Amino acid sequence: MEAYALLIAATLNAGTVLAIAALGLLINEKAGVVNLGAEGMMLCAAIAGFATVVHTGNVWLGFLAGMAAGAFLAALFGGLVIWLGTNQYATGLALTLFGTGFSAFAGIKYVQEKLPEQTQNSIPVLGDIPLIGQALFRHHPMVYITIGLMFGLIWFLYRTRAGLVLRSVGESPESAHALGYPVRRIRLWAVMAGGALCGLSGAYLATIYTPLWVEGMVSGKGWIALALTTFATWRPARVLLGAYLFGGFTLFQLHLQGAGVEIPSQFLSMMPYIITIVVLVLISRNAAFIRINMPASLGKPFST
Repeated sequence: MEAYALLIAATLNAGTVLAIAALGLLINEKAGVVNLGAEGMMLCAAIAGFATVVHTGNVWLGFLAGMAAGAFLAALFGGLVIWLGTNQYATGLALTLFGTGFSAFAGIKYVQEKLPEQTQNSIPVLGDIPLIGQALFRHHPMVYITIGLMFGLIWFLYRTRAGLVLRSVGESPESAHALGYPVRRIRLWAVMAGGALCGLSGAYLATIYTPLWVEGMVSGKGWIALALTTFATWRPARVLLGAYLFGGFTLFQLHLQGAGVEIPSQFLSMMPYIITIVVLVLISRNAAFIRINMPASLGKPFST
């Protein structure tokens, strides 16, 4: 039973990395913008957050550095696609390529660095419950903040005027512009908010989930986060559920390997991409369902 408690705990940690990034990309897509640069933003944020913690010893400053790096790269992306009218898909891919190369270059001297020892986290009383406490109540605060972020995003999108405006921009930017809303600025802020969350995900990955820096350590998680938005049909609660499912499935492979089931390491390396392809294929089988839930202007440029 203890092994299952550890597996559940590891699933929550793994899912948190995906959930933060996917919720950020959801904000982008609700505003009608597709950003394929999540992988690059997460990598740059990972090295920014890791380096900050190495020099300051403060994990929360590392999170802020990662968010700043992600928001900055997202702002560059937004400037190109929203104001200069470049292709969203090509620009996003270029951002991923840039982030992969730049993070590898910037992180050379941090490969052997070690982070300060982290304190053990546990919610008083609840963390002491046998098995359940180990599985659910001994996580870093960011795990619980991510769950709160999901509820906050639901409230923002469906219970506030600002959320309604954001969704209207994603559905019909022409109508929103006719009503006097600054469509381009709204999209830019949405893109930057999404980039900040992708950056937070990358920083969490490098400082808490796997407290080290290795070139390319995101390993496809940015692409999985992108697929999660479609898998969840652009709904925050389903994004969180999907993130835990994806995280658990990936960890289950490692659990099998630890139990003596021989799984080639190359297969494990392929898993993020295989999962992404399978999910997209399954979702695309029902095109009508996708059209009903997808923001109507997703990926479409807007110019006045």
